[in-house]
Amino acid sequence: MKNLYIILFAFFILFSACNKNKKNKNQNSADYKTLNKTLEKVNKQLVASEDEQIESFIKRYNWKMKKTGTGLRYLIYKHGKGEKAEKGRIAKINYRVNLLNGDLCYSSKDKGPKEFVIGKGNVESGLEQGILLLKVGDKAKFILPSHLAFGLIGDQDKIPAKAALVYDIELLELK
Repeated sequence: MKNLYIILFAFFILFSACNKNKKNKNQNSADYKTLNKTLEKVNKQLVASEDEQIESFIKRYNWKMKKTGTGLRYLIYKHGKGEKAEKGRIAKINYRVNLLNGDLCYSSKDKGPKEFVIGKGNVESGLEQGILLLKVGDKAKFILPSHLAFGLIGDQDKIPAKAALVYDIELLELK
């Protein structure tokens, strides 16, 4: 996957550099449209491939997950009795973050519970979307496709580029 991105990036740079020397604006426009269509096609293939990997993972564990329109998968496996999460509230969670291959990235056992303001964008967008589905006391599993997690670059630490994440969380408290 990384090699594909490197090749696409090199192709884009090479294409851009070559276009500066062309005088024909119509040719530039046609070349740009061709490049755009190629990048769109590659992106759709990458998204489809990641979706297949996620579905395979879910099937392997026989989880009955729901899927949102953005691609977030979720399974609430323990229902709490507390209030429902909403934007503007501070959520406090216990969590485990794994890659699809099972590698543990982060855990509240190591770092303590995580707190964040829901809707302020200080965490992965997929985590914020998932939290809004929960009540205090709920335990859930979320699978965030890479575009809802850390995207093309990863987190520059334990989460690699273009990685789907598996969150296992418990909503402890809302402030």
